[in-house]
Amino acid sequence: MDDRLDPDIRVFTDILREDWSRHPPLDQLPTAEARQVAELVRARWTVGGPVMRQTRDVEIDTGAGALRLRIYRPDGVAAEDAPALLYIHGGGFVFFSLDTHDRLMREYADAGQFVVVGIDYPLSPEAKYPVALDHIVALVDWLGGHGTELGIDAARMAIGGDSAGANLALATCMRVRDADKNSAIRCILSNYGAFSGDVSDAAEAAYGGPHALLTQADMRYFFDQYLVSAEQCEDPYACPLSASDVSGLPPMMMIIPALDVLAEQSFALAERLRSAGNRGCQTVYPGATHSFLEAMSIAPIARQAIQDGASWIRDRLT
Repeated sequence: MDDRLDPDIRVFTDILREDWSRHPPLDQLPTAEARQVAELVRARWTVGGPVMRQTRDVEIDTGAGALRLRIYRPDGVAAEDAPALLYIHGGGFVFFSLDTHDRLMREYADAGQFVVVGIDYPLSPEAKYPVALDHIVALVDWLGGHGTELGIDAARMAIGGDSAGANLALATCMRVRDADKNSAIRCILSNYGAFSGDVSDAAEAAYGGPHALLTQADMRYFFDQYLVSAEQCEDPYACPLSASDVSGLPPMMMIIPALDVLAEQSFALAERLRSAGNRGCQTVYPGATHSFLEAMSIAPIARQAIQDGASWIRDRLT
């Protein structure tokens, strides 16, 4: 796969592999220690980037339990009634945090000129499905009546995330739709979404293997940690690719790295969304891999993808 990589993304993946090689495989470590390693390896990619006019952490109780949020308000965005992107970090439902995704969220806020609300949802395996999803659904409902407390216009919100975060973003909108709630979520952003734990042998052969940032084995591990039982693979809120009905959802933009074992999931979901009349779009980034947005400090293709997503959201929140 290396010959197909964007040169800057190759630098990114080489550095990540070198950093990971200094530690035991995460699945061989206790969960708490594995999370510390994941934070260390990702730390260098959060440095720099836009300076916000205001960044603050708040803790709220939505009724589903306490939830920490990080609110990014860039220069030029009103202190009240601002449009907002609710962002859900990836990490296989097990790893990463607001800190690992701090720069990415600041980049979205700056590029889109909207508030970004980072969601510090409960991680698996301590909080298995549907705990994290319940918290996020409750947050969306809570914001409908309390958005002004955070300086947000609850009538102009988007939701998005990367990898597992994209799964949770889509599942949230499906839950809200099926509950017949009047949600103000106008659009969904999916960055290399993980919509099922199943990765085909063909995708693994083409884009996986020992040098990939995400593999078939990784996905099995993550969903084993996330789900209570294998039967939940058929639950559309846990694995949205299994949903029988994808109609009635907000427009969804998919950022799809061409060299990702999950690309096939995005392509399959995109086709079903189109058939259901969804007015979203899909953009494929040649030479890009899973997690490529984190290379924004060195890779123009990552910066372009962030700008593409931010512009698309901004157009739907104005």
